[in-house]
Amino acid sequence: MKTRIERDSMGELKVPESALYGAQTQRAINNFPVSGKSMPEAFIRALLVAKSSAAQANTSLGLLTPKAGKAITEVVLELLQSPDLMSHFPVDVYQTGSGTSSNMNANEVLATLASLKTGESISANDHINYGQSSNDIIPTCIHISAAVEVRERLLPALEHLHEAILVKAKKVDHHIKTGRTHLMDAMPVRLSQSLLSWATQIEQNIYFIKATLPKLQTLAQGGTAVGTGINAHPDFAVEFNKYLSAETGIEFSPADNLFTHINTQDVVVSLSGQLKTTAVSIMKIANDLRWMNSGPLAGLGEIALEALQPGSSIMPGKVNPVIPEAAAMVSAQVIGNDAAITVGGQAGNFELNVMLPMIADNILSSISLLANVSRLLADKAVATFTVNEEQLKLALGRNPILVTALNPVIGYLKAAEIAKKAYKEGRAVVDVAEEETDIPRAELEKLLDPAKLTEGGLG
Repeated sequence: MKTRIERDSMGELKVPESALYGAQTQRAINNFPVSGKSMPEAFIRALLVAKSSAAQANTSLGLLTPKAGKAITEVVLELLQSPDLMSHFPVDVYQTGSGTSSNMNANEVLATLASLKTGESISANDHINYGQSSNDIIPTCIHISAAVEVRERLLPALEHLHEAILVKAKKVDHHIKTGRTHLMDAMPVRLSQSLLSWATQIEQNIYFIKATLPKLQTLAQGGTAVGTGINAHPDFAVEFNKYLSAETGIEFSPADNLFTHINTQDVVVSLSGQLKTTAVSIMKIANDLRWMNSGPLAGLGEIALEALQPGSSIMPGKVNPVIPEAAAMVSAQVIGNDAAITVGGQAGNFELNVMLPMIADNILSSISLLANVSRLLADKAVATFTVNEEQLKLALGRNPILVTALNPVIGYLKAAEIAKKAYKEGRAVVDVAEEETDIPRAELEKLLDPAKLTEGGLG
């Protein structure tokens, strides 16, 4: 590989001749061969938009020449539209805890491109990074990227899942199935009642995720190194947020306390907690689908999920619930991501959190995974499963727990005797109740009607 010599405050270093970045990025490449995984694209895009907003703010404040400021905003736009964007940002996630390497990576790339565009020397530190520190711009970009991804990807996906469940619930409302508690037969429920419970779970998650957005949209930018705002214009934070809001279409504002947003990641930890709760909900829905689909002969067999692919390399004809399985794995990963973010969040040592790149990677991973799998679950599981009505009726007819409806009439102990006899003899509870009580058959059929029992109340 052909190289060129670049210089920084630590001396000279060989850099690939075609690379847009410089010495500090190359040092990070050399120092952190850890995961082979660079920062998420959503984060890099947020970082570039932040650099453009900073350039516009500094230009408006008379701290950058209009020519330099315009060049920076133009090369940011060109990069954002480039299919090769991520090739210029190779720094590993597991780098310096402040994310300085990623910040300088962006500064160096933009300085190279802006210098080429203007024919002047644009400095990575003195121009691109003017009025900024890695310590405020990296936390800022975590918030920006998370806010954008939540608004543009996650919330629409969850709303899509919520709507798919509501539509399916309406279609299956006439189906009555055996309810289950402790995985054991319980009183009957409408299939729609089970689905509407899922819908409420997703609705609650949407509500609580939205509740984190106002704080997520407050930013550390302007605090620079430790929160005091050293080397930044007093109006920089306000100007920065004005331009950023215009570029993203999202209303961002300076944090009430810049120190807090630099030395903690409490807002992101809170968001992650809500994503974990969403993952728990997705896991519940996925597992209910898997149980109802189990069989088709030796399981519950209440529904049939859409057949998407062969289920076994050795057992012909086997079809597995692959979408709910993928959803369950996503849920497990998001829960794991939350644990890492929680540990990262407590790493605010005095004036700076020092696990920022890992936190950024995990929160954006959780958002992306949940957004993707929510749409799959909606479109390839919830919307497309069919109901096995014959199997539902068979289980209902033999369910001795229906006798619960007779408690107010004959008492718990007598009802228990009937249930045990019905179960032991494999008979319908209505037949046994007719033998064991003086209640007329027509009245028993009315009292034990599964559809009526899904409405609650006294018979």
